[in-house]
Amino acid sequence: MTALRGRLQHAVPMARYTTWRVGGPAECLYEPADAGDLGAFLASDKAREPLFWLGLGSNLLVRDGGLRGSVIRLSRGLARIEDQGEGRVLADAGVACAKLARWCGRAGYAGAEFFAGIPGTLGGALAMNAGAWGGETWAHVRSVYTVDRAGQAHQRDPDAYRIGYRSVEGPRQEWFTAALLEFAPGHDPEALKARVKELLAERGRSQPTGLASGGSVFRNPPGDHAARLIETAGLKGAREGGARVSEKHANFIVHEGKATAADIERLIRRVQQRVFEQHGVQLEPEVHIVGEVADVRH
Repeated sequence: MTALRGRLQHAVPMARYTTWRVGGPAECLYEPADAGDLGAFLASDKAREPLFWLGLGSNLLVRDGGLRGSVIRLSRGLARIEDQGEGRVLADAGVACAKLARWCGRAGYAGAEFFAGIPGTLGGALAMNAGAWGGETWAHVRSVYTVDRAGQAHQRDPDAYRIGYRSVEGPRQEWFTAALLEFAPGHDPEALKARVKELLAERGRSQPTGLASGGSVFRNPPGDHAARLIETAGLKGAREGGARVSEKHANFIVHEGKATAADIERLIRRVQQRVFEQHGVQLEPEVHIVGEVADVRH
């Protein structure tokens, strides 16, 4: 058996690794050294079911009872970016999207600026076709690299996947490790840098970027915006414990310091119920809710 080279921890509080700053302990958390080490871990008896994949911890609500199985965190070891020339970039799944935007800007590759508005890693962006400011991840994908449950690596073309709004369907029991992306070369790096700065300033004006949150909570329903529906239902500022619907952007729930995951989940359900009552629209969460409900018996 191949010796593992990554870091394996047990009983790790997920509040340390999620942008909401809540979540109970993971049974085990593995940070692979690279893609080969990830494959070795998956093939070993250390990889316990179920498997959870973690980037920067955005778009994720881990319940207070924690996670059974294995959490695999890619942002430590799978974080390389390589210039393939002519606007093509090979990036690992653990690369932060904001870092990818800055890197492409310095290279003079236009079209990656929207990645600065995605508060996660490329792996998460690939898994959900993340987007911002009119840009979407899979519009730039030319091929992807994956690993399966047995630890075997694969390279696949985009036509192996069904891509939709914030949704991606492809081979089961495979996970993204890297992608070859294509952008428009030959642009002024200073102009691209200024554009990213402008977009981030716009994000700061419209979103509660200085507070702990999971990012946008709900998908936008067809032809409408979740934030508009939530606001017109009178839910801005609504609270459950230490969780609150942001007054700045109604599709964000912020953690004010003493929230539990249960507080946040209750507020999500309350928003869904009120919006359905007021507008007849069933909001679908964009955030992933995982883990065990805490045992509150005494």
